[in-house]
Amino acid sequence: MSISLKGRSFLTLKDFSPEEINYLLDLAADLKNKKKNHIAVDTHHGKNIALIFEKTSTRTRCSFEVAAHDLGIMTTYLAEGSQIGKKESIADTARVLGRMYEGIEYRGFEQKIVEDLAKYSGVPVWNGLTNEFHPTQMLADMLTIREHLGSLKGKKLVYFGDARYNIGNSLCIVSSKLGLNFVACTNKKYFPDSKLVAECNEWNKTSGGSITLTENVEEAAKDADVIYTDVWVSMGEPDAVWEERIKDLKPYQVNSSVMKMAKPTAIFMHDLPSFHNLDTKIGKEIADKFGITEMEVTDEVFESAQSVVFDEAENRMHTIKAVIAATIN
Repeated sequence: MSISLKGRSFLTLKDFSPEEINYLLDLAADLKNKKKNHIAVDTHHGKNIALIFEKTSTRTRCSFEVAAHDLGIMTTYLAEGSQIGKKESIADTARVLGRMYEGIEYRGFEQKIVEDLAKYSGVPVWNGLTNEFHPTQMLADMLTIREHLGSLKGKKLVYFGDARYNIGNSLCIVSSKLGLNFVACTNKKYFPDSKLVAECNEWNKTSGGSITLTENVEEAAKDADVIYTDVWVSMGEPDAVWEERIKDLKPYQVNSSVMKMAKPTAIFMHDLPSFHNLDTKIGKEIADKFGITEMEVTDEVFESAQSVVFDEAENRMHTIKAVIAATIN
């Protein structure tokens, strides 16, 4: 079956079939191989894309800029100083940018913003992260799992932490699309939205995947292929929530005991940044306030041979390059 995604926006993996997702993964793997072998893919000279960042980033910004450069595309970075949503509406901004650029990336807050950019701009729009979804991260995650474990279907992927927001939501979606057995292990008040779970379970009927929600760490980690976690407080949330999150989620920290419950071949994943030591300003502040030196994952696990977090980070660039190349006109 021939697949073409030209002109499509990339807002959430809900919008993409398993075949289309696998097409993007295959394209990313091909582009990664070409990059490693110094084979140029700069076939889009004369094109420009806008990168809108209302939330700061290291991996997403660098991935989009390097990916675009490799494809021969120029970028414009828009952050503080732009009038987006302040003196100019999203709809008006979209119509202006759509006249100047062949594509728009957005990283920020509500999903409605990226959807409105796609609705009004007339060019492909790519979701670099919203409160609800993080689809580019999911492509990087799936490529990483495939590289290390050989396949995706039937793998048990366990997520420890707050599963209500972009990472938990997106892992639930991509797992159900591609036939992974997704487990969210956390305090029940941090379970993903029941409507989303029901929607994903409809896709599971076709893919053969499953969703399990549990508070039991041993049950969750047993025979896991992938152990995944994220920071306990999401970008944009107030500092006041730290005390509650630490109390609620400390039992779900990924440590060596958790990894021993998983398969010997299991890999550890994290979308980064991570508070696994005191080498960050925020990490030191949290340690001073709450007396905790490691949060969602211990430094031992983060630095272990089972950790593939930097392969995962690198794959952000290769998969984002695939999304741009596949969708830009």
